Amino acid sequence: MAPNVLCLPGNVSAFRVTLAFLLLISLLLHPISAGHDYHDALRKSILFFEGQRSGKLPPDQRLKWRRDSALHDGSTAGVDLTGGYYDAGDNIKFGFPMAFTTTLLAWSVIDFGRTMGPELKNTVGAVKWGTDYLLKATAVPDVVFVQVGDPYSDHNCWERPEDMDTSRAVYKIDKNHPGSDVAGETAAALAAASIVFRSRDPAYSRLLLNRAVRVFEFADRHRGAYSASLRSAVCPFYCDVNGFQDELLWGAAWLHKASRRRVYREYIVKNEVVLRAGDTINEFGWDNKHAGINILISKVDYILGDNPLMMSYMVGYGARYPQRIHHRGSSLPSVQVHPAHIGCKAGSRYFLSPNPNPNLLVGAVVGGPNSSDAFPDSRPFFQESEPTTYINAPLVGLLAYFSAHY
Repeated sequence: MAPNVLCLPGNVSAFRVTLAFLLLISLLLHPISAGHDYHDALRKSILFFEGQRSGKLPPDQRLKWRRDSALHDGSTAGVDLTGGYYDAGDNIKFGFPMAFTTTLLAWSVIDFGRTMGPELKNTVGAVKWGTDYLLKATAVPDVVFVQVGDPYSDHNCWERPEDMDTSRAVYKIDKNHPGSDVAGETAAALAAASIVFRSRDPAYSRLLLNRAVRVFEFADRHRGAYSASLRSAVCPFYCDVNGFQDELLWGAAWLHKASRRRVYREYIVKNEVVLRAGDTINEFGWDNKHAGINILISKVDYILGDNPLMMSYMVGYGARYPQRIHHRGSSLPSVQVHPAHIGCKAGSRYFLSPNPNPNLLVGAVVGGPNSSDAFPDSRPFFQESEPTTYINAPLVGLLAYFSAHY
């Protein structure tokens, strides 16, 4: 039985292992398969994010089957929360995975931007689509808006984001309802992105860094897990089961890198015991870097087709890939083809249809095979067939490196 490399857990903290792999990529010494077109996979992995966009789409939108959506997000709370990314195959904007995704995309640009070629512009654009939203979500001091949409009503419907008429409830953390985990990750995303824009747009870079500082101070001053504050609104969808300590350290590390201020390094040293820094170090496992690299290589090639089913788990890559992914916008007729509204329950027949999705969500990496290496390629099997932004995000830097060196 091959390792189930794609079925990843829902909580964002679990992806710290992937981050370690990214950090170690420059140490690659082992040969990898020469049978894959890594540049094509890179291009498609970035294009995927355009299919996840929420809000008013720009003129250069490349996935033309998507249209504007959720143009009034935040209005019930008197704020503008339009934009950002839908996290997966639904129409909810979850702030925790969105911040993590943005951090990873920014890191990919920082470390591998020079190897991205023409895809650098698109990756930077993907970062900015995330940070523009995160700036809106953190515009009010000591408040972070962490979610838009009621996940229960949304998951009970199968409709295009352009049609959705479910509740767009707004959820926030504040000093009375802390969320150091999501706030710490948001600070990390803003700080990392400030490095990306340091020379490209200095004024925007300063805005990102200043906001990161403010959000981190809020996260540290009012400590607590957002899942404890918001409870069923975020659980069981994106509970923080590992605690908020790693996000505080993570945020401080990115602020140190972005600002070059010793205070953040001193923060990590000072808090390494109370915030369990030792646990984080053990998880990253510097002594296990060669084993980690071998796992990394096998996972990328497994995704692209070196697996028992000899199929790619990236939509649009290779000759054989998933056709019926668990994704509302991809599985329903586009607005261009079917302008009439498709209601909540009217979409069920498309959800249950055996036909391939009419709209190709190019670059989407799905959950992957089950424990028996079987892949049902069926929308109801969401564990196997649903893509997410935080599955794709760690791949971008890796594929950039591979495309330049192999």
